[in-house]
Amino acid sequence: MPELPEVETVRRGLAPALEGATIARVELRRKDLRLPFPPDFARRLTGRRIVALRRRAKYLLAELDNDEALIMHLGMSGAFRVDGSTPGVFHHARDKNAAHDHVVLHLDHGGRVVYNDPRRFGFMLLLPIPKLNEDPHFRDLGVEPFDPTFDADFLARAFCGRKAPVKALLLDQRLIAGLGNIYVCEALHRSGVSPKRAGATLVRADGKATAALARLPAAIRAVLKEALAAGGSSLRDHRQADGSLGYFQHSFRVYDREGAACPTPGCAGTIERIVQSGRSTFYCPGCQK
Repeated sequence: MPELPEVETVRRGLAPALEGATIARVELRRKDLRLPFPPDFARRLTGRRIVALRRRAKYLLAELDNDEALIMHLGMSGAFRVDGSTPGVFHHARDKNAAHDHVVLHLDHGGRVVYNDPRRFGFMLLLPIPKLNEDPHFRDLGVEPFDPTFDADFLARAFCGRKAPVKALLLDQRLIAGLGNIYVCEALHRSGVSPKRAGATLVRADGKATAALARLPAAIRAVLKEALAAGGSSLRDHRQADGSLGYFQHSFRVYDREGAACPTPGCAGTIERIVQSGRSTFYCPGCQK
C-alpha cells in the first residue's frame, strides 16, 4: 500500500492539474470500488471548482467550492494519471491497463485525471468539510509525523506501559497517521531500535523517553523527507512521458534487503526478515537493540 511519501508525491503531482480547476464532467465506469460511490456522485462533482488539494495520513482531500471534500484513497493498487503521466512511483509498479480505468475527471482547462485501480481496494467519498473529523475514516487518526507535537515526549506518553512491539505501535494509525511498513523499518534501523522491543521498554521509570526512543522522531522525519525528495525530484514537470517521479527504493537500507550486509558503519551484521502481524519486517539484529 502506498505510504505517506508516495501519497504526498501523488498530491504534488496532481495539484497543478486539479487546484483551481472546475470539474466539467465525470465518467464512472463502474458502480463501486472498495466502497460504493456516494449517491449522485458524478452529479455532485460536476461544475464544482477544486479550491485546494490536501493530504491527511494516506488520504487525498480535494476541497471543493461548496464546503464538501472529495476524499480519495489509493488502496493497494490505485494510481492517478494526468494526461498520460502517472504521479508517484511505488515499490510495486502501478497498472496502466485502460480496462482498470474506473473514474475519469474531465476538467475545464481540457485536461483529464484518470483513476486506475486493478484490485479496486481504493475508494472515493464526498464529505462535508466542517464534519471531516467526525467521519470514521478521520476521527481516530493520530498526529502527523511532521507535526511539531510529534516528539520524544509524545512517543514516551504513547508507549508507556505498552507491551506491543515498537513496530506495531508506530504502524498504529490512531497514534501516528500515515506511517507504513517500509518507512517504519527504515526509521527503526536508523535509530538503532529493534522492531521486536516492547514499547514500554523504551520509556524510563520517570515516564521520559530513553535515548533510543528520543532518536526515533528525527529518524522518522529524516527517512520521510528523503523519500519525498526522491519522489519530488522530477515534479517540476509532472507531465513527463513516462510519469517517473523518482525511486526512493534505491536508498532502502533494510527494507527488502534480506541477506545483505548491514550498511551501518562498523556493523558486521546481516539484514534479516521476520514476520510481525502478518507483515515482513527487515532489520539488523547486530545494531538494532
